[in-house]
Amino acid sequence: MHIIRPAYWQVYALVLLSGLFLSSAFGQSGKRKPNVIVFLADDLGYQELGCYGQNYIKTPNIDALADRGLRMTQFYSGSPVCAPSRGMLLTGKHSGHAYIRDNRNPKGLDHIKKEYEWEFPGQFPIPKDEITLAEALKSQGYATGAMGKWGLGHFGTTGDPNKQGFDLFYGFNCQVHAHNHYPKFLWRNGKKEILKGNDRTLYGETFSQDRFIEEAVAFMDAHQSDPFFLFMPFTIPHLSIQVPQWAVDWYTDDIVEEEYKHRGYLKHPSPRAGYAAMVSYLDYGVGLVMNKVRSMGLEEDTLVIFTSDNGPTYDRLGGSDSDFFESAGKFKGLKGSVYDGGIRVPMVASWPGKIPEGQISDEPAAFWDLMPTILSMTGNTKSIPENTDGINLAPTLLGKQNQKPHAYLYWEFPSYGGQQAIRMGNWKAVRQNIFKKGIKTELYDLEADPSESNDLSSEHPAILKEMAKLMQEARSPSTLYPFKNLD
Repeated sequence: MHIIRPAYWQVYALVLLSGLFLSSAFGQSGKRKPNVIVFLADDLGYQELGCYGQNYIKTPNIDALADRGLRMTQFYSGSPVCAPSRGMLLTGKHSGHAYIRDNRNPKGLDHIKKEYEWEFPGQFPIPKDEITLAEALKSQGYATGAMGKWGLGHFGTTGDPNKQGFDLFYGFNCQVHAHNHYPKFLWRNGKKEILKGNDRTLYGETFSQDRFIEEAVAFMDAHQSDPFFLFMPFTIPHLSIQVPQWAVDWYTDDIVEEEYKHRGYLKHPSPRAGYAAMVSYLDYGVGLVMNKVRSMGLEEDTLVIFTSDNGPTYDRLGGSDSDFFESAGKFKGLKGSVYDGGIRVPMVASWPGKIPEGQISDEPAAFWDLMPTILSMTGNTKSIPENTDGINLAPTLLGKQNQKPHAYLYWEFPSYGGQQAIRMGNWKAVRQNIFKKGIKTELYDLEADPSESNDLSSEHPAILKEMAKLMQEARSPSTLYPFKNLD
């Protein structure tokens, strides 16, 4: 597949119009188990999509998925950072029970590092006995492929994606490697694929996002007669700000740059335009993948979910500007925070003929619900692990009224000072700087105060006490991520 380089609106006219034509011409619903595609953006904020109120950045392909399906307004990631959030999506567990609860690199694996010629450390691996969504679907006859960023264990460890249910993994195994979008190499299962013309500087010959799209299309081509699970954990718009210049040109005339003090990652000459282009390039990639689905006549046989692993970047790091784009909307906090700005994320689901068009749901839900939901909607309920923390959101997605609600949603995060949060109905309790200042619990009414600006802990001691009790009950101690003051 050749990645085209047309002008901005030509890109979207091509993807949307040709896709709609092919969908109507070749639909073949009902002849197979449904395919599943999960698009996972990296550090995309709640309000960085047009369908969630973004004013500068254009995302018509994802917006079209929302128009033709469901958009959730109170959906949460598993964690405010990358690796644990991805692990919770794939294992159906929240951070009180999940094995991976933070971004950290393992030690004592030098023998494996030498064998596989690691250049980047990889993160703590998922253990062998964890059951992932990919394993569950593979056991039911699905072909399984992942293209993008893994971050859950290097090749040769128990977290190797090929040992966690994926027939094919292509991309960045380690999230440190993924900090540059023009890498010298990418991994195809356990082997390095050298990318000529790339030297990990600001530009190169091969943009990694293009390779993910090409591999996804090839994977679907190879398995168009089989049910497939395509997991696409994209690496954009995570820093560094890097994208082909022809995409940056979409925004250079419309977005005004401003002086700032650069910190971290590579410096881009037009960081605001570059960042906007990364989000639109993400949307462009979604459009190309969906166009392929339509061209194969499989749109009505495919459940599609789009979401993000956590909130947007902070403090103009790497040139990013979440304040300018209002990336977290009205919500408090950014990446790394358990306030809603760090964990409330977009969630769009589409399945023509199954998910009614134009739905908007305010049902509180989270990453750990996706595993039981997908397995239920694909008819694989027997594969749902007994120890999942998730609930089946199929009634919400299918527009029915019998949705079982969560008793609560729970997060803990042993970084950025140590944090803990729980949501029960519209009440949310938050603890910050647990390691530094001890346990002080804040309380917010999200219905009246979605920006978490008015601490009501002194006014509702009974509610505070109940939520503090649930915070303790919701978790089990982790030897990998000890949480002093709580364990």
